[in-house]
Amino acid sequence: MRKTIGIIVIILLIAIGAYLYFSGTFDNDTNHHAENQTSNSTQESGGKDKHEPTVENLFQLAEDGKIPGHEIVVGKTNVDEVYDIWGKSDDESTVKGITYMEYSQETLTIGVKNDVVLDLRSSQEAIQKIDLEAIKDYKGEPDAERYFQDEDVDQIILVYELPNDYVLKWVLPDPDSDNDNPNVDHIALSNTGLDDAADDKGDNDNNESADNENGDETGQVDMNLDEKIGQMIFSGVDGTEMTADTEEMISTYHVGGIILFANNIDSPSQTVTFLNDIKDANPSNSSPLLLGVDEEGGRVTRMPDDVTSLPNSRSIGNLNDPDLSYEVGTILGKQMNEMGFNLDFAPVLDVNSNPDNPVIGNRSFGDNLEIVSRLGIETMKGIQDEQIISVIKHFPGHGDTGVDSHLELPKVNKSYDELKELELVPFQNAIDNGADVTMIAHILMPKIDPDYPASMSGEVITNMLREDAGFDGVVITDDLTMQAITDHYDIGQAALQSVKAGSDLMLVAHEYDNVENVFRTLKEAVENGELSEERIDESVRRIQDLKEKYHVTDEATEKPDFSGINEEVESVLEKVR
Repeated sequence: MRKTIGIIVIILLIAIGAYLYFSGTFDNDTNHHAENQTSNSTQESGGKDKHEPTVENLFQLAEDGKIPGHEIVVGKTNVDEVYDIWGKSDDESTVKGITYMEYSQETLTIGVKNDVVLDLRSSQEAIQKIDLEAIKDYKGEPDAERYFQDEDVDQIILVYELPNDYVLKWVLPDPDSDNDNPNVDHIALSNTGLDDAADDKGDNDNNESADNENGDETGQVDMNLDEKIGQMIFSGVDGTEMTADTEEMISTYHVGGIILFANNIDSPSQTVTFLNDIKDANPSNSSPLLLGVDEEGGRVTRMPDDVTSLPNSRSIGNLNDPDLSYEVGTILGKQMNEMGFNLDFAPVLDVNSNPDNPVIGNRSFGDNLEIVSRLGIETMKGIQDEQIISVIKHFPGHGDTGVDSHLELPKVNKSYDELKELELVPFQNAIDNGADVTMIAHILMPKIDPDYPASMSGEVITNMLREDAGFDGVVITDDLTMQAITDHYDIGQAALQSVKAGSDLMLVAHEYDNVENVFRTLKEAVENGELSEERIDESVRRIQDLKEKYHVTDEATEKPDFSGINEEVESVLEKVR
């Protein structure tokens, strides 16, 4: 009996040992197979790192030109290698010679030029878990902060400069009272030594909206001196179609903007074709063109016969209806968009306090500063909401003049304190409400600056407008070819003095030779040390920021259709009759 039990025990022990042995072997094979599957999966997905990225990890990788989960290296990986890893992209677009390849499944955008990766943007879910405090806690304050806002987003960009010319940008919603510690929307990694990758790419996609940089935190701009000076000139043109002079202004003098007048406009279709041709002549320049027109309604209209013009501002002011003023602004914006313009020299914020004023008159909303201020701001906002740049004019106030600055230099004998009681009020309110561009008038104000008119005066532009009123947008002169200037100054020297005083854009509305004079004078002033290049950079940075904010491009405008807009204008006309 005992012998039988012993045999059974031995058999059981052998069976258990065999089970454990084969079971262990199976498990090892299974685990090894699973590891192989994981490894293969990682390889098939393009070499993704399964470890969730941290702020520290992101910065460390960026110093080597990489972002988490991807084998691509900025400045080294070529486009064929990208295709080998990821295959063809979901979508591709080209802007300023840079091809942007979208890989939606990987939440990745790759910018390529000359077959080399210049820019990487990622909105991985793990990256979007990182918040503002985590970034600053690890790396401290950024080298620069940028802001980007349009109808879809309001974002802050934290720019960190890294070794080997790499730049890492963190793009987040702009902190506000509801959320002072937002999470990251996406990151962008580029290299400043590689041809300024992706400086002009920006739209409403989460991967692309707020990365546009045209300079660094010191205010330097990535253009040569000729290009910078050209950006500060807003020129007029001759005729109703492209000419050799117009092409020369764009290609040789790199003008930043072009204004059309009534003699340049025959019909909607001709205007669209003309502006499209102007934009087609600009591809060699690194910045798109501002295209502007004086369209106020009333007697200052450049619209052709096919387009119904709005009533003058005085008739709008008589109704004192802010909603109507806003509607007028939106119509102006729609008219600009339909024709291919991106900037409107409107509204007039002058208080028409002098009934004998020969130049303002019914272009103003009236002689009541509160009405002028309230209605002018609403018109400005209406224009802006149509993604058209609005120019408020004519700072510090043209309403109390007795002569036309197109013909003579007006003089206003008011003190600064007196101006603050009337003329300056609408401008200050507009600035407080988001004015982007301010036009400076050709007015001599002896009690403020006995030597120079406002458009050339540091007392007016830098002290009154920049410092006291807090305006940090673009300052543009009134037309420097007006007799108020040309009867007293060489136009090139007038432009130079205006830049010294703080202006950003010189409006040179007539004659090719005047554009050449202004360009040459400014360039010589920089070369001989009379004007610093840093001062030029300051203005160009503002101009580029403005273009970025309004998504200014050189894309062609489609065939216009004013039928619906004309009906809106008729509705306004009925209200003022």
